[in-house]
Amino acid sequence: MGSPPDEQGGPGRLSLLGGTPSRGSYVVASAGTLGVRVPTPTLALASGECQGGPGSAACHTARVDLDAFRWLLTDEGQAVLARAEEATAEGAEELAVQSELRRTTPADRVAAALSQAELRRRAVPKFGDLAARMYFTPDGLEQATRLSVATHRAGRLQAAVTQTVIDLGCGIGGDLLAFARAGVLTAGVDLDPVRVAVAEANLAAHGVAGAVQVADATRVDTTPFDVAFADPSRRSGRGRTFNVDDWTPPWSFVEGLLRRDACVKVAPGVPHALLPHGVEAEWVSDHGEVKEAALWSGRLATVSRRATVIGDSGLATLTEEDDPGSDVGDVGAFLYEPDGAVIRAGLVTAVAAGVHGRLVDRKIAYVTSDESFRTPFARSYRVIEELPYREKQLRAALRARGIGRLTIKKRGVDVAPDQLRKRLDLHGEQDATLLLTRRSGAGVALLVEKF
Repeated sequence: MGSPPDEQGGPGRLSLLGGTPSRGSYVVASAGTLGVRVPTPTLALASGECQGGPGSAACHTARVDLDAFRWLLTDEGQAVLARAEEATAEGAEELAVQSELRRTTPADRVAAALSQAELRRRAVPKFGDLAARMYFTPDGLEQATRLSVATHRAGRLQAAVTQTVIDLGCGIGGDLLAFARAGVLTAGVDLDPVRVAVAEANLAAHGVAGAVQVADATRVDTTPFDVAFADPSRRSGRGRTFNVDDWTPPWSFVEGLLRRDACVKVAPGVPHALLPHGVEAEWVSDHGEVKEAALWSGRLATVSRRATVIGDSGLATLTEEDDPGSDVGDVGAFLYEPDGAVIRAGLVTAVAAGVHGRLVDRKIAYVTSDESFRTPFARSYRVIEELPYREKQLRAALRARGIGRLTIKKRGVDVAPDQLRKRLDLHGEQDATLLLTRRSGAGVALLVEKF
């Protein structure tokens, strides 16, 4: 998509492309409102971008234009949306709901309502209770930051006494919403007028202030803002890409942005060698699943590497300052499986230090200790016994212990757990966890239990 025309500043408008307003001088008329000239309505998605199957509710969004979405925000649209959500929640067949709603509402508007109802349902795992009042597109929901992660990021900005932030490529506004809820004066830009409309609606729906405008992120003057935030799209015409030069905006833009106070969300697999000097790389996991890496620069960078884990008990963080290094030693009474964020950050030895332990193998991300610890940075196991590593003897040992349901975990060994489980052919009544790894370069099989 090409760059849109420059927007004119004025009351209730955010002048981003023309002129250089003084820091924090832009005006937001009310929550989520911004007087912006929007290009001719376009499709929210190209038809090929639909994430659902033909005829599915998710595909309705591919046929919703800007006018249909704005209608959805009217009193009439809200009533239709509420009925669509109520009917689908009751388990009614989609065709029956369509027929009911089309008695009083045009088909394209019914499709818009049904799409939002379905997307809100799918958004609950990512946005929790906020999803019920949010608006989405299929790709926007897929690419949006999980609320817990966005809230953590906004908390870091708040702790750094950030007053204003510009989101360069705001999508549906998930991060904008988190920034605004943290009390940071927020502005966002995106090339897609539909995503801009959705982001505006999400801010307004939650009663927080913010301004959103159609603009090319690479042309925005970020100097009036305390912090610049970007989440480059990691998709090309061929799908997800791991080549940083294929990102939109590309890596060269990211490098330039990181010369100021900024935060850039990137893929967890970003190579350490690619990271600019002086930039903090933070890997974040949520309930054991690595969600992203965030690059912090300028005054926001406090260390070089950080692992942040979010769980039911809250948030915990680990940095290279917690890492004195660790030796390799014999398997003790307890074994610890570091969180993926810890592994990505290269802080496995910091976990070893925290549990008074050591590495099982220099190249394997398992830690062992003679002491029992509960740590947010690793799953904890008690080592029951070591079993034979050879398959025939292992099968006999497991059968002798009456094991029938076996969870197999492995690192550093060429084993396919599903295939091995099938070959072991166990029929006992007991549950067990088998951990396969290397110790001093040789394979080892450990029967463990989580605690």
